[in-house]
Amino acid sequence: MKEFYSRWYDKDPVLSMSMRTLANSDDATQIQVALNLIKVIIEHNIKSNEFKNVEDIMSAVEEGVIQKGVNRWYDLEKTVRTAIQMLEKCSPETRQKVALDMAQIVIENIVIDKDNEDELDDNQVNVIDLSGETTVLDLDKLKENE
Repeated sequence: MKEFYSRWYDKDPVLSMSMRTLANSDDATQIQVALNLIKVIIEHNIKSNEFKNVEDIMSAVEEGVIQKGVNRWYDLEKTVRTAIQMLEKCSPETRQKVALDMAQIVIENIVIDKDNEDELDDNQVNVIDLSGETTVLDLDKLKENE
């Protein structure tokens, strides 16, 4: 039986959780994460030789700027839309690597459920999704699944 995903990023649980958390954050944090995400995408594409020169990087950024829609949460701000669309256009292998880095960026930039931080190990954080449910995210397990 084929699984149904309503959004392209829901196919990857790490990416899906990062996107839900990012969507629930404030505008300034979304922009900060988006800028870091663009940098990470470029770095991964250089390492995998998908970007061979500056023109490749500029082309990827220009493609990300193209407005595809206005109904998605990330379409409201140009920097965020560019980062997410650049991520969508990455190869599946690169997207999987970027998803782990994105999870780390989201965790570092979004202060999440500080009340319960004392109960967690250093490699764990609480993530609150859009429904308000809290999930413990174990960073070591994410890296093991790489």
